[in-house]
Amino acid sequence: MQTTSWGLVLALWGAGLGAAAQYGKFSATFDQLPNIYPDAGASLGFIVSIVGLLGIFFGVAAGLMVARIRYRRALLWALWVGAAISLFQAFLPSLPWMLASRALEGLSHLAVVVAAPTLIAQICAPKDRGLALTLWGTFFGVAFTILAWGGLPLVAWKGIPALLTAHAIYMAAFALLLGARLKALTVDQPAPPLSLSKILRDHVEIYRSPWISAPAIGWLFYTFCFVSILTVLPAYIAGESRAFVMGAMPLVSIASSMTLGVAMLRHVSAITVILTGFVGSCLSMGWLWLDPGAPMACLALAGTMGLIQGASFAAVPQLNHSPETQAKANGAVAQMGNVGNTLGTPAMAITAGSLGYAGLPVLAGCAFVLGGCAHVVLARRRRRA
Repeated sequence: MQTTSWGLVLALWGAGLGAAAQYGKFSATFDQLPNIYPDAGASLGFIVSIVGLLGIFFGVAAGLMVARIRYRRALLWALWVGAAISLFQAFLPSLPWMLASRALEGLSHLAVVVAAPTLIAQICAPKDRGLALTLWGTFFGVAFTILAWGGLPLVAWKGIPALLTAHAIYMAAFALLLGARLKALTVDQPAPPLSLSKILRDHVEIYRSPWISAPAIGWLFYTFCFVSILTVLPAYIAGESRAFVMGAMPLVSIASSMTLGVAMLRHVSAITVILTGFVGSCLSMGWLWLDPGAPMACLALAGTMGLIQGASFAAVPQLNHSPETQAKANGAVAQMGNVGNTLGTPAMAITAGSLGYAGLPVLAGCAFVLGGCAHVVLARRRRRA
């Protein structure tokens, strides 16, 4: 592409907001779910986590599947299925049916987060890819902010079914919009049908390749820290500034990604931006170790993590030039992101519980160091190849 269709980029980003809300609609209202399922007990947590668990097992498979069935078709299928599922959930079915619907919703979510950034990379001029994919990288933070500011008041007014119905309408609207906008987009012919042996071979290919796997490996360490820090850190921030700091951190992360991150991407590679983010995040954790819960240290951490966030998606087309390898890389990012999100919070909580506050900056700092080292090693492998 020589010119970028920014209207279509924004439409694809809007679809990503709907995919993020597939997580957020129950995360934001989790405290109200016991009123709906009073006998669920500990299994209630699966309403949120089952989407992520499926991502661990099927993230790469989703990337391989999307690469073979055409990106437009996969995205539209995922949006329509997501709309139908949210509408079904608005009737508040019994817990087994709700869990089954969440499992299917996890597959819809994976298809969106693999197909949409792959399409964005295809429709952007090379000079605009960094900005467009950095914008894409904000979809989770923006969606959760919208849910907090708009979704929760809607729930307080009309209940959880109103939020689920609104999400269904949103997904259907973007399916209609993108169905019309993507008709003229040319994509590669689908590859041969999948088989279990082919999926296993492609897993090996992806994680042996220092080009395809690099964004996902760094993303593993980022996601291990991001949600877990936002979950565990608040208890150690002074009460009078806690609400402001925790509300500002995701916004500072997004702002850093869209300003400093985009500016850096015009002059240096995405991997360099990611490494800068890991180094800055490690230094910020050192600051938090010396000055526990310091508000400015928390905001500095959010800003440096924002560099990792946006540049990780920009690295996918920089390192992988065909739509098929980009889809594989995005699938691996989805898989490693779910691994990090699933392991990070319990590991951080256990560490802080056994070692006290000092365990939090030490564990997170080590994760940031490992993430940076992994990128350095993979970069050396690419140079040698």
